[in-house]
Formats: sequence, structure tokens, C-alpha cells
Amino acid sequence: MNNVWVDLLARWGHGLFGITWIGMLYYFNFVQGEYFKEAAKDALPDVKAKLATRALWWFRWGAMLTFITGVVLLGVLGASLNGWILLGALLGTFMFLNVWLIIWPKQQVVLGLKSGDVVASAGKAGLASRTNVLFSAPMLFCMLASKHGAAVPEGMAVVSAGMSNGLMAALALAVLLELNAIFGKMGPMASVKGVIHMSLLLTIAMVALVVYL
Repeated sequence: MNNVWVDLLARWGHGLFGITWIGMLYYFNFVQGEYFKEAAKDALPDVKAKLATRALWWFRWGAMLTFITGVVLLGVLGASLNGWILLGALLGTFMFLNVWLIIWPKQQVVLGLKSGDVVASAGKAGLASRTNVLFSAPMLFCMLASKHGAAVPEGMAVVSAGMSNGLMAALALAVLLELNAIFGKMGPMASVKGVIHMSLLLTIAMVALVVYL
């Protein structure tokens, strides 16, 4: 199979699995999490046992397959890797790691699938999940700009020729926000409106850094 077909199938799979993953991410943050705050206590055990566990299966494996197809795409692109792809790939990788190393292990404790501190685990899982929502809008922008970025050509420079100051600043910002996901606090991401607004602001900030710095 030549690279054209590998590229096409990888892009198709990356989009399909990504829709599954991010759709479930938004469901957890915008729908299920808010329902849990208002639900009757006697309803929660059944929801956690029969609904949340199923949703988490689609969530984590959607993340895994999105990541795998993304790695394939990076291999196909090779030397043509540009700044938008690099920034989007870093955000996506952090999101993938948050799912498998923080959210899923901590949710297993919350759902009673393994022992541990339920309150602390819920807090850790919630912060990582909110951070993934935070990253989702700039990550999607980078995906689109990497292929259709004529309007923002600064980020289209091939990385092998050297990274701009703006790109390095955007990458550093992503690392700092990921460190907050591991060690920090919710801050303005605590509410649904807050995390949506912060995600849009982060998109603007990262684009401004790449294009203007």
C-alpha cells in the first residue's frame, strides 16, 4: 500500500476515532458530570455501574485509536512536519496520556472498581478531564491549520528548519498547563462555561504566539 492510501486511511481513522473520543469527553464534562451533581443518591450506583463504565470504555479506546492513527500520520508526514502539527500533536499526546494515566485509573476508584481515596481520585480525574477539554479547541485548530493553514503561514514552516520563538512559547505553555493538570488546581475550569471560555482563549493565545511572536 503506497503512502497516499496510508495517509488517507490514517486521516479517516484519526478523524473517526477522534470524534468518538472527544464526543465522549464533552459528554462527561458537559452532561454526565453535571447530572451527577443533581441526581438522587439512590440513582447513582446504577448509573455508575451500567452507564459510566460503558462510556469510559468508548472514551479510553477512542483515545487509544486516535493516538495510534496520529502516530501513523506523523510517520507518513516525516520531514514535512510543520509547527501546527507539532503543537497539535503535543496537545493530543498530553490528552491521551491524561486519559490512560490519570482519568481512567482514578475513575476506577471513583466507580468502585478498585480501592483508593474516592474524593481525591475524583478531584484528580476531574482536573485531568477539564484540562483535556481545555486542550481540545486549540488541538483541533492545529489539526486544521496544519493542512489548510494558508491564512496563518507562519506555523506552516517545516520544523526541521528550526522552531520559531512563538512556536516554542506555545509548546512551553502547553507543558505548563499539563503540569497544572497533574499537580495544580481547577481554577476557572471548574464550571462548564469556564472551561469552554478558557479553551477558546487558549486557542487565541497559542495562535497569537505562533503567528506574531
